[in-house]
Amino acid sequence: MNTNSLAAHKVALVVGANGVIGRNLIEYLTTLSDWEVIGLSRRGGEQTDRVRYVSVDLLDKESTLRKLSGLTEVTHIFYAAYQDRPTWAELVPPNLAILVNVVEAIEPVATRLQHISLMQGYKVYGAHLGPFKTPARETDAHHMPPEFNVDQQNYLETRQQDNTWTWSALRPSVVCGFSLGNPMNLAMVIAIYASISKQLGLPLRFPGKPGAYDSLLEMTDAGLLAKATVWAATDERCANQAFNITNGDLFRWNELWPAIAKYFGLETAPPLPMSLDLVMADKEELWNTMVRQHGLAEHSYSEVSSWAFGDFVFGWNYDFFADGSKARRFGFHEYIDTQQMFVDIFDDFRRRKLIP
Repeated sequence: MNTNSLAAHKVALVVGANGVIGRNLIEYLTTLSDWEVIGLSRRGGEQTDRVRYVSVDLLDKESTLRKLSGLTEVTHIFYAAYQDRPTWAELVPPNLAILVNVVEAIEPVATRLQHISLMQGYKVYGAHLGPFKTPARETDAHHMPPEFNVDQQNYLETRQQDNTWTWSALRPSVVCGFSLGNPMNLAMVIAIYASISKQLGLPLRFPGKPGAYDSLLEMTDAGLLAKATVWAATDERCANQAFNITNGDLFRWNELWPAIAKYFGLETAPPLPMSLDLVMADKEELWNTMVRQHGLAEHSYSEVSSWAFGDFVFGWNYDFFADGSKARRFGFHEYIDTQQMFVDIFDDFRRRKLIP
């Protein structure tokens, strides 16, 4: 390989390869001829000629150093891993440790490392705590810690000062796409909730808090986010910058929910606040019956359940959106209609036989 082709050839290390974000990022990278992909996750993955996987517990520093020591060819780190914990304070140590372990394993051996991409979210703006300033902007002040997203960015900013690589931070809204066994998968929540409602002969009721049905929201399609992530990692204008990445439109559930119900052939009824985590807890036997009856793919109920996350999102009885104009000013102009996004995702679920 000559010097020019070596410079053009890029090797992506995708951390959190089996999540909604990581999986869709890998799918997008494989459509680009100048990328090779290495995926990191505890579960590993199916190897192809363009993608290989390393199964590793990234919380184990010694194991991470040992298993990643041979990845000398990596040019870009795409960090999209997440460790869930019961409280905001408990989220900080493991989520910071994973990033630190990966960077400290790769940076000394990957002599061609060019960029580290950090996946964040609106927690940077305090969106998870309650009503926050909208539209949120990348220049907004930080809120009272604990907040692991901020700690991760501070770590990269500090470490980058003595290095030639650059970083970028992507801040999507709720990310929707295909993934199984993921604790944060809103599209799956809606699809399984609607499918079970139909099986039981029930209308599709919005289960969120009073007021959440009328709040102004936005989403981020996982495929669009993948394109934005690669753009920010490879456009020199984006070096050491953070970007809000959204579909580009706003919606209220009171308008979108009836359209979703129509997709599943369901009527709607007035919203009824309820915890999906509680009311769907006893539906495993019903789900197993549906799998057999409709010839669905053999996935366990736990693999298709993200009920606690659904409760979290449907509990936003306040506006939840950010200003996405900075990314457009820097050159990223992709957008997607959110209603069409859900239709496309549900169609994909049906093709994969995840839902009837």
